[in-house]
Amino acid sequence: MAVQKRANQADIAERLGVSVSTVSRALANEIGISDVVRRDVQRMARTLGYKSKHITGAASGDKRAVALVPLGSATSGLSGFYFGIVEGMRQQAAEAGMTLDVRLVNDQMVTLDMIRKQLAQADAGGVLLAGIDAWDELAVWSAAEDIPCILVNGSDPQMRLSSVSPANFYGAYLATQRLLDAGHRRILHYTHRYRPTILQRQRGFEAAIAATPGAQGVIVNSADRHTEELLADVLAGKHDVTALFSWNDIAAVEMLEGLYAPDSPVPGGFSIIGFDDLPLAGMATPRLSTIRVDREAIGRGAIRLLGQHMDGETAVQQLEVGVKMVEGETVSTVV
Repeated sequence: MAVQKRANQADIAERLGVSVSTVSRALANEIGISDVVRRDVQRMARTLGYKSKHITGAASGDKRAVALVPLGSATSGLSGFYFGIVEGMRQQAAEAGMTLDVRLVNDQMVTLDMIRKQLAQADAGGVLLAGIDAWDELAVWSAAEDIPCILVNGSDPQMRLSSVSPANFYGAYLATQRLLDAGHRRILHYTHRYRPTILQRQRGFEAAIAATPGAQGVIVNSADRHTEELLADVLAGKHDVTALFSWNDIAAVEMLEGLYAPDSPVPGGFSIIGFDDLPLAGMATPRLSTIRVDREAIGRGAIRLLGQHMDGETAVQQLEVGVKMVEGETVSTVV
């Protein structure tokens, strides 16, 4: 069996139709080489598995990445959600031989300049943004500089950046259908500001309602009514609903005590379903019915997707991780 020849600069030059001197200078980041040529050379080096002391870790096959996790999410009720994602990323990175630098950042301070600095400090060739949505400047920069950027627990409706997220639409459809199957026909969906991922949950709710004759959906946004205000509205019978589907577990759990208190005015059998299956859902009394998100799988998928892009994959991909219904104790059948 013939031994495969190790790629050299001449191979890169031949593939690209440039001189060996140009390849050498591009790999060494010398002046006088355009950004386009430099990116093409480094991409081809990755594709061929070329090793060089000059090129960055990502280009040499020694993959290095930075994961930026919003500090607010990591230290709030969402900490369990992002902890699972980070654990999945770390596990997959270790298996793939990728060096992963996880950094907590102020989500109000995430700018393109900050991302550049984080990448430079870690000598990284790719970035994972957890719970941070795409914006025009970021997408343009990622494409122009050939720096892979993966949205983790996010999505880009304009399909400029690859992403990994739970199946938000189908998870919401599943939750709403569970309430419909229990006989509920007037259901309230409590939603949040319109991140693309959360909007998919609203669309899933609307689709399930539309597919069921006689069903009516009521949508309330947290920007209009805070959780305690919505709870007061429901207790007062304002929306005339028998069930509620919340965009996440945190808001749902905050309403449980009021809804199921001995002196609660809501009719017997009032039902509520959350989303995410955070640890607090299992600790709640009664146990919250919810949609389980495989957070570790999201993290693993993000690393695999980033690795593909660092190896030269250019197609934008939107990976969805399946979800499951957790029955809990907060769904009752309407008699």
